[in-house]
Amino acid sequence: MFLFEMLDNSVLNVALPTIGRELSASTTVLQWVTGVYAVVFGGLMLAFGALADRVGRRRIMLIGLVLLCAASLATAFVTTAEQLVAVRAVMGVAAAMTTPGSLALAFRLFDEDGLRVRATTLISTVGLVGLAIGPTAGGFVLAFAPWQALLLVNVPIAALAYIGIRRGIPADMAHELHRDPIDVTGALLGTATIVLALVAPTLFVDAGTGSPLPWLTLVTAIVTAVLFVVRERTARCPLLDLELVARPLVSSGLAFKAAAGLATAGLGYLVTLQFQLDWGWTPAQAALGMLPQVVVLIAGGALIGPLVRRAGLDGAAWLSAASVVCGLAVYGLLGRFGYVWVALALVLVAAGMRVVGVVAGTNVMRGLPADRTTIGAALVDTAGEVTTGIGIAVSGTLLATLFPGDIAAPNWSAHQTAEFHEAVTWAGLTLTVLAAALVGGGILRARRGTDSTPPAAGADAGGE
Repeated sequence: MFLFEMLDNSVLNVALPTIGRELSASTTVLQWVTGVYAVVFGGLMLAFGALADRVGRRRIMLIGLVLLCAASLATAFVTTAEQLVAVRAVMGVAAAMTTPGSLALAFRLFDEDGLRVRATTLISTVGLVGLAIGPTAGGFVLAFAPWQALLLVNVPIAALAYIGIRRGIPADMAHELHRDPIDVTGALLGTATIVLALVAPTLFVDAGTGSPLPWLTLVTAIVTAVLFVVRERTARCPLLDLELVARPLVSSGLAFKAAAGLATAGLGYLVTLQFQLDWGWTPAQAALGMLPQVVVLIAGGALIGPLVRRAGLDGAAWLSAASVVCGLAVYGLLGRFGYVWVALALVLVAAGMRVVGVVAGTNVMRGLPADRTTIGAALVDTAGEVTTGIGIAVSGTLLATLFPGDIAAPNWSAHQTAEFHEAVTWAGLTLTVLAAALVGGGILRARRGTDSTPPAAGADAGGE
């Protein structure tokens, strides 16, 4: 199901111009065709993760797959852009039900950390292949089929996943679940916080820092976050036990994952603009320019097993996270001086993300009790989703502040080019500082966990 999550948006992005023409959709509505999926997906993961830990991960995944099939089939009957947005929202619900469960079920099938790393590596590799081939596959399909075919492809994927889970994974055992009442208030506050946190970055980029709407959204997100924490600290049966999140392995894994999400989104946003607006590359040339990142993301899985064997899970986590920070620093300091430095930054960030996505997730899962694994997986995904939005918001806001003119206007003056270079440098260095702070905090938490708990059995991982 990670394949579905990564393939879905990357395929659909190629079809947005076609969808806009056929459904007479405005730019704002088209933005929500892809944006509503991410917002609903990110907002509901914690709630469905908590529910799955109570009623069964397998059961929630199967229901989510049925919902995905129904929503995908509904695409064939869409006649307006608003209907498509509604269908995409339902797909976001299905993704929130299925994606965290993929990691939780894989973790549950194996008792030894090495096998868990290999399983997680395989899941992430399949998903990243979907991310890489999505635009190319989407363009090929659109050459001879309507855009609806891009979403109807989810139907056979979901059907195969449903059959595989029904036949290959047994129902959850009673001792692997817990029966605490669901914290409805906490679920609502948590969902509102995440949704607002995901919407605010888009508003900052679109409306600008001078508009009151993004600031109001941000303040509301902070207020709901505070209320959520208060609720979880005082509730008899909280949605999310904050003491579990504070465990060293869990908090360090989330910090590393957040740093990777922040770096990947922010760097991708800046590099794409630099290629096309500063250097004048065509979209096809810009896609080729991103190729080093794509290659490392796909092929880098072969490095995870050897790195974990040599450095251990904790060592691999902070080494890969440090690679992310170094990549951002290279881009911020040297990216304006030529493609070689940009390519190096892309490789360093991609290599770090490739490892940290697997190892950080494994650390979070092994730091939690068996009856909290699905909400642990949801936490990992949520950390990535939220910091992805923050990375784009930070980059976009600094660009808007330091480059006050129309950034898409052709034929920049020398002064505008200098402004863009300054903005990119400050944005890259700001992302570097934020990611370094997350990585530093993660390293400190991981070391505290190593000092206070014995090493997990089977920490050596097999290669993939």
